Amino acid sequence: MKIKIINPNTNQAMTEAIGRAGRSVARAGTEIVAVSPAFGPSSIESFYDELMSAPGTIDEVALGDSQGCDAYVIACYGDPGLHGAREVTTRPVIGIGEASLYTASTLAARFSIVTVIPRIKTMLEEMVAGYGFAHKVVRVRTTPLSVLDIEQDLNRALETLRAEARRAVAEDDAEAILLGCAGFAEFADVLEAELGVPVLDGVVCAVKWAEALVELGVHTSKHKTYRLPEAKEYTGIFERFGSPPSATRKTDAAE
Repeated sequence: MKIKIINPNTNQAMTEAIGRAGRSVARAGTEIVAVSPAFGPSSIESFYDELMSAPGTIDEVALGDSQGCDAYVIACYGDPGLHGAREVTTRPVIGIGEASLYTASTLAARFSIVTVIPRIKTMLEEMVAGYGFAHKVVRVRTTPLSVLDIEQDLNRALETLRAEARRAVAEDDAEAILLGCAGFAEFADVLEAELGVPVLDGVVCAVKWAEALVELGVHTSKHKTYRLPEAKEYTGIFERFGSPPSATRKTDAAE
């Protein structure tokens, strides 16, 4: 099978790290392709960034069907463009935030998220509530790290993340830790060994969910909500988005 991991920001070094994380757990025979959109923000740390990253992310999903992709992973913890992406394909589309929450709920009764700069806290709290996990997430903890800080000094990023994760276990009584940024992917194993509780990277979780869904042979429902978009007029810089590739073809289930 072929899984396309889309890093919604345009930082290529982070995209490569995300790809390595996905390949580290993929089964033999699973091809992992990690990409960034051709356009969008260099990092995603606000509602504005998240919104502006969605078109490029959805564009990569729409292109992926013609590239032979069997499933898609949106590798930003806020899952930007997730629902729109599900409309342009019949293949499974999984967000790393979503995947980590569902995975954690099978391993622990209560858990905390540790993420980047403070302004992202409300964004993630709203995401958690939207997925129905507000009763299980004890706290969304932030750090002084920006997304781009992580790759610039990995040692500092790990130390900062480690300190906050320890506080989550000690002060929140968190029974698992969710890493709230795709850039934290390579730190999960080290922290889990130290903390003695599950430490979940969303990229890894999403890849395993994607593999399972492909093997089950299931598709995204096109009954109503995630129906293929109707072709319509879009103007200006969005003109070409008026007829996404999927809007003019039949669904896999109908072929």
